[in-house]
Parts: sequence; C-alpha cells; structure tokens
Amino acid sequence: MATNSNGNKTAQTLKNLRAEYRVELAMIAAFFLLCLGLSIVTSRFLTPGNIGNLFWQGTTVGIVAIGMTFIILTGGIDLSVGAVAALSSMLGGMVVMQYGVGLGVPAIFLMGALLGLVNGFLVSYFQLAPFIVTLGMMSIARSLTYVSTNGHSLTGLPKAYRFLGYDTIGGFQVYTIIFIGLFVVGHIVLTKTKLGRFWYAIGSNEEAARLAGVRVRLYKSLAYVVTGLLSAVAVTILTSRLGAVDPDTGVGLEMDAIASVVIGGCSLSGGKGSLIGTFIGVCLITVLHNGLNLIGVSPFWQGSAIGVVIVVSVLMDKLLRRR
Repeated sequence: MATNSNGNKTAQTLKNLRAEYRVELAMIAAFFLLCLGLSIVTSRFLTPGNIGNLFWQGTTVGIVAIGMTFIILTGGIDLSVGAVAALSSMLGGMVVMQYGVGLGVPAIFLMGALLGLVNGFLVSYFQLAPFIVTLGMMSIARSLTYVSTNGHSLTGLPKAYRFLGYDTIGGFQVYTIIFIGLFVVGHIVLTKTKLGRFWYAIGSNEEAARLAGVRVRLYKSLAYVVTGLLSAVAVTILTSRLGAVDPDTGVGLEMDAIASVVIGGCSLSGGKGSLIGTFIGVCLITVLHNGLNLIGVSPFWQGSAIGVVIVVSVLMDKLLRRR
C-alpha cells in the first residue's frame, strides 16, 4: 500500500510540474529539435568554435532579457533598451577615454540606470503607456548617440576596458560567468523575495496589488531602472569584446529581448512567466540566428523568421489562456 501511495504522489507531482511548466517544456523540445535539425543540415553547428560563438552571441540578449522579463511581468514593455545601451556606452566610453576605466564603467552603468528611471517615472507616476514612453526614449536616445559623436564610432578604448570581453576565470569567459550569475540572481529575486512577488501581483491585477498595500508606482519604476542598468551591463560586455563603440550598437536588441521573453512563456498581459522560460527563449533565439547565418540565409530574411516566432508564441499563449 505504501508503495502505491508513493507512486501516486510521484505521478501527481510530475503531473503538476508538467502543468506548471508546459510552455517551458514545449520550448525545450523545440530547442532540441532545432539543434538536431541544424546539426544535420550543417556540420559546422556542433563545432567547438561555433558553440563558443553561441555563448557569446547569447550574452548580450540574455542579460537584457532578464530586465525585460521583469517589465513584462508588470504588464509593461520597453522598446528603448537598444538605444539606451547605445547612448550609455557612447557617453560612458567618452569618460573611459578621458578619465580611465575606473570612472568610465560606472558612468556607463549610471547612465543606463538613469535612462531607465526616466522611463519608469513617466510610466508609473504619470500613468503614460509604456509603449509610447519607451518608443519616445528609443528615438531620443538613438538621436543623442549620433549627435554626441557626429555619427562616428568611438575607437582606441584602453586595453583594461576589454577584460569583460576576453579575460577568463577558471577557464570560463568572464562574460559567461556574469551572464549565468545574473540569471541565477534574477530567478532568486522572482521566486524567493517580496520584490518578485510584487512584480507578479502588479502584472496580475494592479489595482488589487495597490489595495493590498503594494507601492505599485515604486516597484514598477524599479523594473525599468533595473532593465536600464542591465542594458548598460550588456553593452559594456559587447563593446569590450569589440574594442569600439558604434552609434548603431544595440539596433534590434529590443526585438530579440522581447522575443526571448515571449517565447519563454511570459504573457504580454503581465503576471505570468519565469526566468527559466526566458533563458530557454534566449537559447532558442540565439541558435535560430546562428543557424540561419550558418546555412546562408540572408540577414534581410532573418527578421521575418524572428517575427514569425514572436507571433506564433503570442498565439500559443492566447490559446493556452483560453483553455
């Protein structure tokens, strides 16, 4: 009898896990199928060099996607992350050239957080639509990036600045350690802290959260600040790897980040999703980009592929909600 009872409990636990993580499990299956297909189509996909490229290519999008998850969980969206990253890196890069890495890198982080604060303040305290606010910030930040250098790239960055892109710790790239570490911290925040529960509550029912005593405006603003900061961290890694800051840095970053979050099971209505799902989404988007490049698909068509994936993911979420 005891054996049957334990067996029933195990079966029930597995059933509950499948129900809770059905989207994540579906995305894992899609990810492995995609990897299998690409490994058959091109022999270069599973080479050590290309696997290293996958880690590198996923870092920037992955770090930004962490913050995007927080925002989408609150029912918002941020279209400005790419432009915020570009402006932060450009102005911070000037500080690096003038005063060194010790002041320049914190300046990049501070600029990203401040721009995120502006977004969050306008969305939370003035009740403006996140889409409009961040669309406007995207245009302003991108314009200021070009104005600050007259459209020229910033080159000649000091060698010390490039440690994030090339140095290793224990045989692992520094940027990979940062990438994984931020995901772990973000997951703990969402699942083990009041801040994470507040973000879920705000996205599920903002008015109910307010009546329950949650400082809605403060916590919504904080999600945008964190995203701005993470955008700055991501672009610091990117530019340290490239050794230069280009005005076009971050173009399209917002679409890849949003796609990763939506593919991972986050609902654009807010209140539903996880960083585990986002991590899977980042892996899927990265492999998709990489695979399309390997098989020679034109960059002009790659945007269509990502767009189709986003639409299908939103459609699946809608159908699952109806069920």
